[in-house]
Amino acid sequence: MGAGDKISNKAEELGGKAKEAWGDLTDNERLEAEGKAEQAGAKAKQAGENVKDAAKDVADGVKDAFK
Repeated sequence: MGAGDKISNKAEELGGKAKEAWGDLTDNERLEAEGKAEQAGAKAKQAGENVKDAAKDVADGVKDAFK
């Protein structure tokens, strides 16, 4: 996974946390729920990228084994 993806996912997660906190502070349930959803989406993207990284590492290991 590229550094840009990591930064983007983390920024989205932090934005969601801020939105959730602001919703909690102002008793705005919709805003709080949106913040939680943004955080979940960012974490799901991160997990998907981690799976891609792991698959690439395995493929690289197999290639190295047959050199």
